[in-house]
Amino acid sequence: LGPLLGGLLVDTVGWRSVFWLNVPVAVAVVVLTARFVPESRAPRARRFDPAGQLSMVVLLAGVTFGIIEGPGLGWGSPLIVGSFAAAAAALVVLLVVESRRADPLLDPRFFASIPFSAATLIAVAAFAAFAGFLFLNALYLQDVRGYSPLHAGLLTLPMAAMTAVLPPISGRMVARHGARLPLVIGGLGIATGGGLLLALDVDTPLVLIVVAYVVFGIGFGMVNAPITNTAVSGMPLAQAGVAAGVASTSRQVGSALGVAVLGSLVTAQLGTSMTAGSKRMRTIRRNVRA
Repeated sequence: LGPLLGGLLVDTVGWRSVFWLNVPVAVAVVVLTARFVPESRAPRARRFDPAGQLSMVVLLAGVTFGIIEGPGLGWGSPLIVGSFAAAAAALVVLLVVESRRADPLLDPRFFASIPFSAATLIAVAAFAAFAGFLFLNALYLQDVRGYSPLHAGLLTLPMAAMTAVLPPISGRMVARHGARLPLVIGGLGIATGGGLLLALDVDTPLVLIVVAYVVFGIGFGMVNAPITNTAVSGMPLAQAGVAAGVASTSRQVGSALGVAVLGSLVTAQLGTSMTAGSKRMRTIRRNVRA
């Protein structure tokens, strides 16, 4: 419902209102959690890990900043090279420090579990595709097709319907048959939907667009339940909370990287198109003067 509510607010109140919308949602989450979610605690409280937290922040910020700003500043610019170098150094520090701590923020040994590592990678990939889809879809519907923010939000409802209806079905499939089948269906759906979207143009029929949205929504709606199940099943029971937390964080990392990578690709493509257009114009001017 985000694109629909966001489009409605942008059209009626203004774009800043989409950020204020998070405030009542967050308040409701806190109140409802305190009221209905039962208390659960580990036998022993884990200590904070400032070194791990700082390393993770530098790693993610460096990679994301470098990908977003690289096309504009140049991949060889000192700022971009320094950004990626800082991210690489943070990764080394994270691996070294976390492997020696009693209560690490992220224990590198977790990734020796194939189900856990696979679930983490799937979460990053699926949510990168989803966030990139929402980002580029909004640009396409409004800047290419000329629809209003509300109209663009309405057109995404078929995809939203699939992501709302299918997770419970996916969860039942995981309970009965395991995570493999819904993950395969999810991967095929996301890949097929993305393939259909490659053909988009200014004159693409809306029927084809909606079909692509539905197929993409089917794929994305199938992946959430098996991601969490696979991550948790690959770890000891005492680490189930940490495994679920890493799976959730992987979703957010994937979302950030999806927007950064696809945004960078679009910026680079626009820059190439503008450069080619400028060269053509200079050629035309030279021919006219000749």
